[in-house]
Amino acid sequence: MADILVEPPSTPVEAAVNRPLRGGRSRRVRTSGGPFRLIGRPFVWAWAVFNVALLVWIALQSFRNGEESFSKPFGLPRSFNFDNYRSALDVGQLGSSFVNTVVIAGSATCVTISLASLAAYVLSRTRTRSASPLTTFFAMGMGIPAQAVILPMFVMMQSVTTWMNDNFGWWDDRLSLFLVYVATSLPFAVFLLTAFFRSLPSELEEAAALDGCPPLRVFFKVMLPLAKPGIITAFILTLMGLWNETLLALTFITDNAQYTLPQALLGLYGTMQYTSNWGGLFAGVVIVVLPIVILYVFLGRRIVEGMTLGAGK
Repeated sequence: MADILVEPPSTPVEAAVNRPLRGGRSRRVRTSGGPFRLIGRPFVWAWAVFNVALLVWIALQSFRNGEESFSKPFGLPRSFNFDNYRSALDVGQLGSSFVNTVVIAGSATCVTISLASLAAYVLSRTRTRSASPLTTFFAMGMGIPAQAVILPMFVMMQSVTTWMNDNFGWWDDRLSLFLVYVATSLPFAVFLLTAFFRSLPSELEEAAALDGCPPLRVFFKVMLPLAKPGIITAFILTLMGLWNETLLALTFITDNAQYTLPQALLGLYGTMQYTSNWGGLFAGVVIVVLPIVILYVFLGRRIVEGMTLGAGK
């Protein structure tokens, strides 16, 4: 009798899709497109092509001067020199703003994901009555716009600034922005990771507990590696949101030396209106957008995997 070889799933997404449902029922995957898919697919492709073409056009304009941009807006640049990038870095102070954005957005994202992963793990595994209301509380936080709470947050951070200056003689507005970023990013990260931790099997966790492994070690050694796709997804989405955030930065930071990239780009836009150096403005846009595009190109597949696995249960 010939042996039956079962080919293992190649990706976690395929494993989640092929996972049997309760009661032994098999999961049926729809392979044929409905009318909405047939109509929506051309629009999605057209939208993707439009955005890629727009990004390429902006990159080409960053190598041209203002006269060339207006005379032949769709022409190729005569030469690929980086004078506009040097102008954007010097006039708009995008260099220091880039460092500020990397430090503030990067540290806020790391702290947010660290706190959210611990909270999500507890909420997904706790069977007390307060677990579900707490999860709902974090979900409700996603529906509150920042514009609605920006005034209370500003008053609160002014109180913190005054207290720190009176008692320690020092405070930095970038720390205020960091705290606000963490507070406003936590609801989405906790909600996303809670759904992901619930989709993970509990057999390995129970086996580790039977072997005498303490709960904190079970989390770091067993569950955290399993939740890697979801954590990467939450990390990228949080970082992208904070990288492009403008309203809170304009509210809490007033010193030019502490500006983030969106603030510096707005200042560069105001300057270029009078100098007509639109090539420098396009170079500034490329400097702001390019890091996130590169990050998405390398880790975009992880976003799809994490969100698909989190929605599998």
